[in-house]
Amino acid sequence: MKDISLGQFYPADSFTHKMDPRAKLVLVVAFIVMAFLAKNFLSYFAVMICVVSAILVSRIPITKVLKSIKAIIFILVFTGILNLLFYNGDTVLWECWRVKITVEGIIFSIKMVLRLVLLVMGTTLLTYTTTPTAITDGMESLMKPLKYIKVPVHDIAVIMSIALRFIPIISEEVDKIMMAQKARGAAFDNGGLLKRAKALLPVLIPLFVSAFRRAEELASALDARCYNATPNRTRYKVMKFSWRDLIGVIGVAVFIVLVVALNNNFWGAYEAVPAVWWLFSV
Repeated sequence: MKDISLGQFYPADSFTHKMDPRAKLVLVVAFIVMAFLAKNFLSYFAVMICVVSAILVSRIPITKVLKSIKAIIFILVFTGILNLLFYNGDTVLWECWRVKITVEGIIFSIKMVLRLVLLVMGTTLLTYTTTPTAITDGMESLMKPLKYIKVPVHDIAVIMSIALRFIPIISEEVDKIMMAQKARGAAFDNGGLLKRAKALLPVLIPLFVSAFRRAEELASALDARCYNATPNRTRYKVMKFSWRDLIGVIGVAVFIVLVVALNNNFWGAYEAVPAVWWLFSV
């Protein structure tokens, strides 16, 4: 739970932190599209350069970003094994009944795992460089056109803001409950999978009780302050686009064009060397 980066903010005085949250939300969506556009290893390398450049500009320790990958280790392993065993390819290395391992399956598995890692690293930067309140305000501003079709944009934004804020709080609550249970002699690491799942029941029940209690306290606090989602609400900080946002948009656009060009071998740059062409074209 400590490795979950969603909802956590890393304060720093960087170029990325000063960008408009609306621009960062749009850039994250563009980055996700860019990651799914990548087809060969050379285009994946371009996406990796984009992520590393963003991390360096944001002044966030790379170890902190890499730590967020630990939370999805199981998903990475499961995805890699699933694609490795059941991907249909022509060059068979090992086969047993309907399960076979092919060269194409190995390459495809590596690509899928690499894509997930890049997506997590890219989206993690959004929460590390933007406060939950700024993310909510940015999403609400981007969803303004939906107000014309009677969509409660502000209510949705508030719900998302509260959800993001509660993620690290619930994480800390889980740690406290587990330490309290261990102090009373509970064992969470012994036995098989079923026994470990049963051992988590003493954690889940007080966690749900605590979550409902916190939600009730939050509702009472909002009601005591006469909070309501009226359309005439104002903000303390007014969001404005700046030259930083323009540079960010141009930079991501350049990387998207580069990925598309590398996918189609636009320049024919790596066809001259057969080994390099085979490596980056698969």
